[in-house]
Amino acid sequence: MNVLVTGHNGYIGAPMVEMLEAAGHAVTGLDSDFFESCVFGEPPPKPPGLRKDVRDVVADDLAGFDAVIHLAAISNDPVGDLNPDLTYDINYRASVRLAVLAKETGVPRLLFASSCSLYGKAGDELLDESADFNPVTPYGHSKVLAEAEIRELADDGFSPVYMRNATAYGFSPRLRGDIIVNNLVGFAYAKGEVLVRSDGSPWRPLVHIRDISRAFIAALEAPRAAIHNEAFNVGGTAENYQIRDVADIVQETVEGSRIVYVEGGGPDLRDYRVTCDKLLERLPAAAPQWTVRLGAEELLAAYQAGGLEIEDFLGSRFVRIRRVQELLDRGSIGDDLRWRDGAD
Repeated sequence: MNVLVTGHNGYIGAPMVEMLEAAGHAVTGLDSDFFESCVFGEPPPKPPGLRKDVRDVVADDLAGFDAVIHLAAISNDPVGDLNPDLTYDINYRASVRLAVLAKETGVPRLLFASSCSLYGKAGDELLDESADFNPVTPYGHSKVLAEAEIRELADDGFSPVYMRNATAYGFSPRLRGDIIVNNLVGFAYAKGEVLVRSDGSPWRPLVHIRDISRAFIAALEAPRAAIHNEAFNVGGTAENYQIRDVADIVQETVEGSRIVYVEGGGPDLRDYRVTCDKLLERLPAAAPQWTVRLGAEELLAAYQAGGLEIEDFLGSRFVRIRRVQELLDRGSIGDDLRWRDGAD
C-alpha cells in the first residue's frame, strides 16, 4: 500500500516506518520535525516526506494514498499542559480536519493513534473498548473528542480505526526518556536509582513501540469488515502493571540498582487497566511479542552501547518538554508551536 504517516520523525514513527517498509509498503512522511535531530544511536530510515504542521495539511498532501496513519500529536502531558488549548487544536481539531480531508480526497482508511489515557482514572477493573471515558489530562480528553467526531465520518468509502495505545516503552532511534519504563531504566543505569515519582500504586497498561507498530500494520492490512469504525486497545492483557511492579523488574534488570521513592510522591491520577482481547480476536497478526522485562533488557543494552549519561538523559534530546522549551527559548518556534520563518 501507499501510506502517509504523520509524525514519522517521532518516537513511535521511526520504528513504525522501518517496519512498514519491511512489510512492503511505500511510506511517505509528514512531520513538523521538532524532534528530527533528537537521535540516539544510528539514524532511522528517512522516507520521502513533507516538513509540515499537521494543522496546515491540504487536500493535495493526501492525494493518491491508500491509507493515512495519523501519529502526529502533542503526545506528552507536560507539553500538553504548557498550553492546553494547543493540545486540543493539534490533537483534536487538526485530527478531525485531517480525517475530513482524507475522506474528501478518497483515502479509504485512516488509522488514528488514540490512547488508553482516555480511560483516565478507573482503578482495578479491566476495561474493554466499551468502557466509560474518564480522562484526567488535556491529552486524554483530546483523544476522546477526536474519536467522537471522526466516528461520524465513517461510511461505505471511508474506514477510520481508533488504535488506543497503552503506555509506550522501548528503544527508538528517536528515544524518549520521559515515559515510565524508559525513564526508570535510564535512571537505574546512569545513577543506580530506580526513581519512582508516585507511591507506586497506579495501574498502567504497557506496550512496546514495535508491538504498537505491529498492531498498526495488522489493522492496515486487515479486511475492512474487521476494522471499520472500530476501536482497539493496543497492547497485551497480561501487560498491565502497577508502577511498583515495573520498578521491581527494572531493579532486577539493572545490576546494583536500588529502588528510591521520591519524597511526597502520591498516587498518580492516571490509574487504569485494560483488556486487549478484541485486538487479538480481530487482528491475530497484532499479537504482542514483547514484555516489560524484555523491554527493560533491550533498553539497558542500548543505554550501555550508547554510553548514556544522566545529563544527556535529562536534556532536551530525550525529554520532549525540554526540547519544546529549548525551541521556544531560541525563538525557533512561536507560542503557537509553529516554526518561525527561517528557523531550523
